[in-house]
Amino acid sequence: MKILPIVVLNGLFFIAPLFLLVGMSFSGDGGATLQHYIRFFADPINIEVLRDTIYLGLKVIVFTTVVGYPVALLFMLLGPKGRRILLFCTVLPMLTSNVVRTLAWIAILGREGVVNNALLNLGFTSTPIQFMYNELGLIIALSQIELPLLVLPLVSVLAKIDRSLWEASTSLGMNAWRTFFRIILPLSIPGLIAGWVLVFASACMNFVTQAVIGGARLIYLPQFIYQEVNTLYDWPFAAAIAIVMLTSIGIVLGALTAVGRNRRINVYA
Repeated sequence: MKILPIVVLNGLFFIAPLFLLVGMSFSGDGGATLQHYIRFFADPINIEVLRDTIYLGLKVIVFTTVVGYPVALLFMLLGPKGRRILLFCTVLPMLTSNVVRTLAWIAILGREGVVNNALLNLGFTSTPIQFMYNELGLIIALSQIELPLLVLPLVSVLAKIDRSLWEASTSLGMNAWRTFFRIILPLSIPGLIAGWVLVFASACMNFVTQAVIGGARLIYLPQFIYQEVNTLYDWPFAAAIAIVMLTSIGIVLGALTAVGRNRRINVYA
């Protein structure tokens, strides 16, 4: 009975709308039809948009891992006070609206933004670099926005690792790199995969950042759905695109989850 409110809320605000979305995607003038799905997969441009959306999520995973893993390692090495400060700094951006964080990246990545001004003043470039409205700028912004989703599960796993393992490996003659690859990295894989799942799903469906930083030049599935709903008013086709997006992202998440459930990995959990 304790979980009844959660079941009711999920049923009303997730499962029921999802069924309505599926039903709308099959609706046509003559009844149920597959024409919207056939229309989507028959157009190579739509397939390219789907592919770019998946690739975007994977690229953001790589960037957040490169930045977030050292942060999580630092958490492991710090004392209690340092951990509290680092955890606060990690969670703090999540207390700010995604819209505000995205708009802040305009001031950072713009032609007269912080990054370009620093590069010009240091003499690294003679002209401003174009970061806005391209994939590089979008990946940078998304990586910072999604970073806490990787760091928090990774930190929760690394915090459980006994520091005596690090000390024991050092006493046995293993250097820091070998200790990392033989002990720390394998033990952290469950948290890493959990972070990848959250980052990938959020990055692929982050409409605001994709629209503002990517602009009209870069089209991903969330923007595609928005155009069909608000510009062309083709709700059934938009519903079909949404189902394709959810299914495609679900397949990737399922693959990541399957890796996380691997027995050899779960030994370290």
